[in-house]
Amino acid sequence: MTIGLIGLGKMGFPLAQNMLRNKYTIVAFDIDDANRKRSADAGIVTTSSLQAVAMHLPSPRIVWSMVPAGDATESVLAQLAELLSPGDIVIDGGNSNYKDSLRRYAIFKEKGIKMLDCGTSGGISGALNGACTMIGGDRDAYEVCKPLFDALSVENGSLYVGAAGSGHFTKIVHNGIEYGMMQAIAEGFEVLNKSPFDVDFEAVAKVWNHGSVVRSWLMELSQSAFSKDPQLSAIKGIMHSSGEGKWTIETALELGVPTPVIALSLLMRFRSQEEDTFAGKVVAALRNEFGGHAVEKA
Repeated sequence: MTIGLIGLGKMGFPLAQNMLRNKYTIVAFDIDDANRKRSADAGIVTTSSLQAVAMHLPSPRIVWSMVPAGDATESVLAQLAELLSPGDIVIDGGNSNYKDSLRRYAIFKEKGIKMLDCGTSGGISGALNGACTMIGGDRDAYEVCKPLFDALSVENGSLYVGAAGSGHFTKIVHNGIEYGMMQAIAEGFEVLNKSPFDVDFEAVAKVWNHGSVVRSWLMELSQSAFSKDPQLSAIKGIMHSSGEGKWTIETALELGVPTPVIALSLLMRFRSQEEDTFAGKVVAALRNEFGGHAVEKA
C-alpha cells in the first residue's frame, strides 16, 4: 500500500518512519525544506508540493495529513479537496476540533471523497513505535485503512469509534482527562517540594510507578524529567495549552456535563502565565517529555 503523507514535522516524521518500518511506501510533502531533507535522508520519498503527492499515488489514493490543528490543517484539507477524486480517502491524523472535522467531512462527501478523523495519542515515541489511534468516519473507508491503523498502533491501541467526527471527539475528551491527570501529579509534587523533608522526586516517581495505584506512563515521564533536572530548575513553570482541554470544557458545557477537575486544570495553565510555580514546572516538563512541546527556560 502506498500512502501520501502531508507533514514531516514533530509527529509526521516519526510516523513516516513507523510506516517505513511496517513496509508501507510513502510519498510525502512538507513546506519546510529542512524537514523534507531530513526525511529524504531517512529514505522517505519526498515531493515539492501537495500536487506532486496526489500525482504519484495509485488509485484509490490514501492521503494522511499530519499537520497542526487549525489553519494548517484547514489549508491542507482544502487543497486536497480540489486535488483528489471520488473514492479517494483523506485521513486527518492531527487533533482537530470535532466540529471542524464534521464540516470538512461534509465538504469531502459532496465530492465523493472519504474522510476519516483520526485522534492520535502517544506523543512522538508513539508515532514512532506504536500510537493509540481513535478513528471516526464511514465504515467502508475505515476497513480499507484498518491494516494501516493497526500497523501504526500498539496492540489493542486502535479503535474505530463510529461516525464522522467521533474519532476527534474522543481524542478531545482524552486530552481533557490528560489535563486533569497531569495537574494532579504536578500538585502532588508541589506539596512534596514545599514539605520539610528532603525528598528525591525522581525516586518517588519511580516507586510510585511500581505497584502504586497512580502508576502510569505520565509517572514514568515524571521520573524521566526529574532524572534530567532534579529540581526542574532549568525551566519556568509556564504551562502552555494547545486547545484540546478548552474544547473538552466547551463541549461539556454544551452537553450539561460537570467537569470541575478538567476545568480547573485548564485555568491553572492560564494562571501559570502570571506566576512561576513548581507544579507548573512539572506539567511543562511532562508536556516536553511526551510531546516535545517547548518549555520556557528559567
